[in-house]
Amino acid sequence: MLASTLGTMPSSSLIPLAGPEKLTPPARLKRWWQRLAPQRQDRFAVLAPLVAVVLFLAAIVAAFGYLRLEEIEREQEAVNRDVEYTQQRLRLRLLERQEQLMRIAREVSNRELDADEFQSRAEAIVNQYPELESLSWIDNRRNVKASFGSVSLAPHLVKKIGSTLEPGESVSSYNLARELQQPIYAMHAAGANSPAVLQLHIPFSDRARFLGVLLAEYSIDGLFRYGVPAEVSARYAVSFHDANGGLLAGTSIAPRKPGARLLPWDKPVNFYEVPVSPVGNGLIIRAQAYRASLGVVGSGLFWLVNALSLMTAWMLIANWRHTRRRMQAQQALISETSFRRAMENSMLTGMRALDLQGRITYVNPAFCRMTGWSEPDLVGRTAPFPYWPEADIDSLSSRLQEELAGKIQSSGIQFRVKRRDGSLFDARLYVSPLIDAHGIQTGWMTSMTDISEPNRIRDQLSASHERFTTVLEALDASISVAPLGSDELLFANKLYRLWFGTEAGGHLQLVAEAGVPATPTSDDSLDPVDAFAGLPTNSLPDSDPESAELYVDALGKWLEVRTRYLSWVDGRLAQMVIATDITARRVAEEQSAAQIERAQTASRLITMGEMASSVAHELNQPLTAINNYCNGMVSRIKSQQISEDELLGALEKTAKQAQRAGQIIHRIRSFVKRSEPNRSPSNIESMVDEAVELVEIEMRRRNVRLTHYVAPRLPVLLVDPILIEQVLVNLLKNAAESVDAAQRPTAQRSVMLRVAPTQVDDKPVIEFAVLDSGQGLAPEVMARLYEAFHSTKAEGMGIGLSLCRSIVESHLGRMKAENLYNGPDLTGCCFSFWIPMIEVLPPKARLPAGQANDNQGHPSKT
Repeated sequence: MLASTLGTMPSSSLIPLAGPEKLTPPARLKRWWQRLAPQRQDRFAVLAPLVAVVLFLAAIVAAFGYLRLEEIEREQEAVNRDVEYTQQRLRLRLLERQEQLMRIAREVSNRELDADEFQSRAEAIVNQYPELESLSWIDNRRNVKASFGSVSLAPHLVKKIGSTLEPGESVSSYNLARELQQPIYAMHAAGANSPAVLQLHIPFSDRARFLGVLLAEYSIDGLFRYGVPAEVSARYAVSFHDANGGLLAGTSIAPRKPGARLLPWDKPVNFYEVPVSPVGNGLIIRAQAYRASLGVVGSGLFWLVNALSLMTAWMLIANWRHTRRRMQAQQALISETSFRRAMENSMLTGMRALDLQGRITYVNPAFCRMTGWSEPDLVGRTAPFPYWPEADIDSLSSRLQEELAGKIQSSGIQFRVKRRDGSLFDARLYVSPLIDAHGIQTGWMTSMTDISEPNRIRDQLSASHERFTTVLEALDASISVAPLGSDELLFANKLYRLWFGTEAGGHLQLVAEAGVPATPTSDDSLDPVDAFAGLPTNSLPDSDPESAELYVDALGKWLEVRTRYLSWVDGRLAQMVIATDITARRVAEEQSAAQIERAQTASRLITMGEMASSVAHELNQPLTAINNYCNGMVSRIKSQQISEDELLGALEKTAKQAQRAGQIIHRIRSFVKRSEPNRSPSNIESMVDEAVELVEIEMRRRNVRLTHYVAPRLPVLLVDPILIEQVLVNLLKNAAESVDAAQRPTAQRSVMLRVAPTQVDDKPVIEFAVLDSGQGLAPEVMARLYEAFHSTKAEGMGIGLSLCRSIVESHLGRMKAENLYNGPDLTGCCFSFWIPMIEVLPPKARLPAGQANDNQGHPSKT
């Protein structure tokens, strides 16, 4: 620490004042110590012994730790060496038994031993080596040919001659020995009634032909008792484990969980384990040294030294903390005094102290800056003070007497103050008694604040409020604000008072008729706590306003009512209602609707006017037929060359032609007749048939083939059938004109009307599509397709498609147009619109019997 402190000192402080030689290290240290402040010398004087004790304790702990690590390392080396020795003993023992058993296997392979001789040899070997439990001869079909077990083996575990090798691990080891043609060691796990055993499979072979195996089973307990040296088991806890860590034999001090891998920091002291060769990882020998002594850490000397060192360090720390607290208290007192003085000097509020006689005893810098007078000019002065205006001296003198008598209110007093340069400003003065440390009042403490700016802002706010109120009063909309759950009217402008008066009834009437959810009222409305307390009113101004249009009978006006919630100035939740007179707009909308209706009727009349010649030609055919039938019957009757049956047949044909002419005239009258929109459950197929019959004359005149398809089992639509027929007639007529204008050959002059259900935005709709083989739509035409009074035909008025789209949108549908392509070639155009499905009663329950049909769609051609 001393060296680091010396290193941080400037180099100039180490240069001697006189003499050519530099100071020696002790001289430098002495000089550095003399330059330290007394407080820092005390701190270093306390810390030096503490550091020495801590270093001594660290050295003792390091020495004992080093000795302990040396002891653990020696014990670990001993454990490793003894475990390796035990493993070698077990390995040699197993290899010796393996050699003897392989000789028997070769004799069996060479057919030098039969089953009886094998039985005798097995009995001799099992009785000679106690770790062997049984020997079995198993042929290539896994049948036990000969077997012998030790007397200690349970009868049910002895393999019976003629039995088959049990499935499981034994069979897998048997197959492995058969494939590899080498001895195979395998651990057989313990069962419910059988202990774990070590199996050795030695294959029999005759010229690469597999004859079977010699199965030897070792007792794990026998291997442990006769394979582990006695001196090793006396010093260590030796145990055998399987590959999963399960205990097979021996004693384990710190057994681990099955299947858990032992981490390096989890290993106990003096612990070692190795797999037993040639078995492999299936059999692991583990050893851990018994703890016979406490070691150096457990000795009494170690703990005695630690206790004394800690006690010494604790006493030094306690002494240092006591000294530090005393120095901190002293420093805090100095800092507090300095802080209070700095706070008084930096305050923007002027502070002034008066004694009981009214003499100024103290002023802070802020008071001097406000008045322009210095502290020497003010301290010791009595009334009248130099910052009093001459015109206010009498009133301020009386206020001073009230101040000295303690009669000034806690809210303070407001008066004018004169600066040294003669300018005036408004100030507010607060007075409180000045109490000394003994609780005795020695005078009065006053604080003065410049309120010129707040007064200016207050005047501006008043003027702004007046202007705001003037604007609201002049608005041509009614504005009212009322709290929720109360009949109180918080604000109402001039137009509201003109319409509804000064009560909240008009406000509540507008809220109720506009459909805004009513707020519940309770008996707690007189409670000073708002019933809606706790609602997030700070987010209410950001909410979307609700609007509605309603007719007020008392005023005879249409009003657009908009409402929104807001937090009033007193924190209550209120509702603002803005009502605007929209009577003129509603009248204009009604007139516009009437004009649109008249335009629709005119469009139908124009359409029928364009088709007049074709209609006349169509009517000429039934009228000519009627005339011919009548003339023929008259001539044949006169010549008496007609029978009664022939006369009836001719009359029936005449009646059919007359009925056909009447149907044509009725259909035309229904189409062009002006009527109010009448939405009713309408059959889709009937509407399509009516439209097709109206335009088939135009189609034949222009030599265009019309094909229509109506999907089967379509529902009934709630529409105005005449308007929908008008849309279809206009689209079909436009399609025929487009095909005729394109000059297509006869085979390609076709128009297709298709009606089928579909999905739009996951909603079921009925789609009407008109496909033609005409010349399509140019991009500039597509952009202005539905624009009113825009037409590509010389004689067109430009209102047909605009009216069609208006009719479709009035039925909550949509209309679109797109060109049809066959690769890069333009092959025609498709106009389509859809009407949403609305559930109505079935057609047969709604429509007259004559109009009901099976509603089966079918294609037809005209």
